[in-house]
Amino acid sequence: MSYLWIAMGAGLGGALRYWCSGVAVRLGAETFPWGTLFINVLGSAFIGFFATMSGPEGRWLIAPNTRLFVMTGICGGFTTFSTFSLETLRLMQDRQWGAAAWNVSLSVGLCLLGVWLGHQLATGWNQR
Repeated sequence: MSYLWIAMGAGLGGALRYWCSGVAVRLGAETFPWGTLFINVLGSAFIGFFATMSGPEGRWLIAPNTRLFVMTGICGGFTTFSTFSLETLRLMQDRQWGAAAWNVSLSVGLCLLGVWLGHQLATGWNQR
């Protein structure tokens, strides 16, 4: 049942991301990825708020499947950057400064490397 909740949330999050990206393009954000930046910041802010409000010390009593629907589903479909940001914040809250720095450095560096490698692979295949 958890997978169903996650899938429904991811569909909603993905649709919301598509809509937000379209709004950004219509507002003239074509030369810089402002839409993606906005989505990542908004998703990060939202997951931080929701995780804190619905966590063990929070004010909201939320069922586990609802947390999965919102945090893994909607936020994951909207942006995985929100999860990365929350995990990095938790490392920092635990005063694991080195681990937080490694998480940021490795995530950004390796993801850029990954996207470049994927691009190179696809470029090679496209030329065949």
